[in-house]
Amino acid sequence: MSLGLAACGHRTPPHAAQKAPYVPTSVATYGLIQPSEHLAGIVAPFQNVAIESTLVEPADRVNVQEGDAVHAGEVIAQLDTADLRAQLASYVATANSDRASTVHDVFSGRLSIDQGVDSLRTAETAVRQAEENLRRDQTDLKRYQGLVQNGYIAEQTVAQQQTTVNDDEQTLRADIAAVASARSNVVANGASVTAPGLQSSTIQSSQATEQIALANAQQERVQIAKATIVSPIDGVIVNRNLNPGEYPGSRQLFTIQQVNPIYAIFRGSGAQIAHITNGVPAIVTSSDVRNVRRSGKVVGVLNQIVPGSTDFQVKVVVDNGDGILRPGMAVTGAVRLPAVRGIRIPSTAFTDDNRDTIMLVRDGAVKTVPVSEIADDGSTSVVTGLSPGVRVVSDGQASVGDGEKVAIR
Repeated sequence: MSLGLAACGHRTPPHAAQKAPYVPTSVATYGLIQPSEHLAGIVAPFQNVAIESTLVEPADRVNVQEGDAVHAGEVIAQLDTADLRAQLASYVATANSDRASTVHDVFSGRLSIDQGVDSLRTAETAVRQAEENLRRDQTDLKRYQGLVQNGYIAEQTVAQQQTTVNDDEQTLRADIAAVASARSNVVANGASVTAPGLQSSTIQSSQATEQIALANAQQERVQIAKATIVSPIDGVIVNRNLNPGEYPGSRQLFTIQQVNPIYAIFRGSGAQIAHITNGVPAIVTSSDVRNVRRSGKVVGVLNQIVPGSTDFQVKVVVDNGDGILRPGMAVTGAVRLPAVRGIRIPSTAFTDDNRDTIMLVRDGAVKTVPVSEIADDGSTSVVTGLSPGVRVVSDGQASVGDGEKVAIR
């Protein structure tokens, strides 16, 4: 009995059953995700302004250095204007002289018009007087002719009266010609200095000469204004190529970059930019500056840069009030795409980089199934090939295989 008990005391107990490995899972659901397209690019200035000068005047002073921040309207250089101001004074003097000539022509024209009207009136009065004299002398001639037939007066008296009538006719013809000449003069001069006519044209010619001189003076003022070189934008001087005493020539004098706001220029393939539209938001980050994360907006989706290539550009405008982002920095952007509805699973559920297979848990065992990814938002993917409610292994890289029993919570 004791031996039997001893034998029973040394019997090895059966091995405990091995527990199934635990895997994290998620339930596939129907819903909405907001996907983004991730692109790489660089920072570019909002504006890049190259300043030149058409003047040949030397620089009196240059007020900025490379790297200086400037504001719109700020004077950055001043060219010499001594000869320009001398030329302006000459044009102004010429304009004043031409204005005096215009005033003289106005008064002279009015005088000529008034004198012409007076001459016409005088000539018309002379015609009326000559007509009256002719009628009177013709009446006397008829009366004398009757008297000479009765012997009351001599033939000589009739002959003298006939001569008088002939003289009256000659005077009338001369006076009528004088009226025609005076009327032609009035018509040629015009009714006033503003009405069409010779005097008006003379005045207009004088006024035109004056306007030419004034225009020359104004042009010189414009040239003088150009001698003060100002910044057209708020920005930073990135290139200065002018020193005091130097002549501008035909070279570029300054380059100014506007860096607030600023552009993030991303490059992508046709598939990447196909669903990006103007106005959608984007998040811009830079590996060159730690903890920089800026919100922006797409303002342009540009076609292929080089004909025949598949390289496209997406321009995102970003606020840069602190000036941290600088042109040339490398950036990445997440550009929002249209929302997508469908069966949602964790983006970590895919078993490989092809993102076309996942693992399900059915009846406590793992099964690999094919799917097609439509879109993802970085953490959640929308796929086809699944029904809502199935349980998906959240970690597609888990060390489990088809048919293996697993534990879930």
